[in-house]
Amino acid sequence: MRPIQLVILLVAFGAAGLAGVVAMRLAATPPPAPVEVAVPSTVPAMETAEILVAAGNIRMGAPILPDTVTWRLWPKEGLSGDYITRTGRPDAITELQGTLARSPFLAGEPIKDGKLVRTDQGFLSAVLPKGMRAVAVRVNAASTAGGFVLPNDRVDIILIRQPREEGAEPVSETILHNIRVLAIDQTVEDQTNQQNTVVAQDTATLELTPDQAELIIQAQQIGTISLVLRSIEDNDTTADAVRTEGVTVIRFGNPSRVNAKDKP
Repeated sequence: MRPIQLVILLVAFGAAGLAGVVAMRLAATPPPAPVEVAVPSTVPAMETAEILVAAGNIRMGAPILPDTVTWRLWPKEGLSGDYITRTGRPDAITELQGTLARSPFLAGEPIKDGKLVRTDQGFLSAVLPKGMRAVAVRVNAASTAGGFVLPNDRVDIILIRQPREEGAEPVSETILHNIRVLAIDQTVEDQTNQQNTVVAQDTATLELTPDQAELIIQAQQIGTISLVLRSIEDNDTTADAVRTEGVTVIRFGNPSRVNAKDKP
C-alpha cells in the first residue's frame, strides 16, 4: 500500500471515530424541560343594566311615544344618576308617554327627565328658561343673514333708523349682543338637515330678559331690526355675555341714550 493511501485511510477512520463519539454524547444528553405556557385567567363578565334610550333621532318638541324609545343594555360602571333604569322604573315608557323633548335626542342617547317637559300649554313657553321672555320681531330674508339664521342660533341685534333730517343717511347701531333665536316663523328647530334655505321669513322669536324685551319693542318703533349671525365659537351662554346697550334717540337734534327702563 502506498503511503498516500495509508494517510487517507487513517483520516477516514479518525473522522468516523469522532462522529461516533459525538453521536454517543448527544444520545446521553437529557431532553429539554417542557416550557410552561401561561393560561390566561377567565375575564369576569361585564355587569350591565337596562336603561331607556332613544330608538331613533328625536327632534326638539317631539312627543315621547312607545315606539320612539327602547330599553338597551348599558355597562353598570357607566351609569349616571339621571339615567332611567328598567329595575328602578319598569313602567317608564308608559309614564313618559306624551311628554315633549325639551332638546333633541340622538339615536341611542339615554333619556333623561331633565330634557323632557310635560305641559298642557304651548311648547315654547315650556322650554323658555325661568325669568326669560319670548319676543317676536319683524324680520325678512335680508335682515336674517340672507335666511341663514335658524332656531338656536345666536345673533347680535342691530337697529337701523332713518334720521329726520332730509338727506341724512341711515344710522345703525348694535343694541343687543349674543341673543338666542328661539324660532323663525313657526319653526322652533331646523328639521330639514339640508343645505337649502327657506327665505320666506316674517318673524323671529328671541329669548330676552324683561329689560331687553322692553328695549327691543322700543327699537321696533324707532327703526328696523336686523339680526347678525354669530360664529358658534363666539357664542357664550353665560349671563354676562348678553348685555343691553340701549338705543340712541335724537330729540330736537340732541342725541341721548335710552335704556330699557327709560322712556323715549
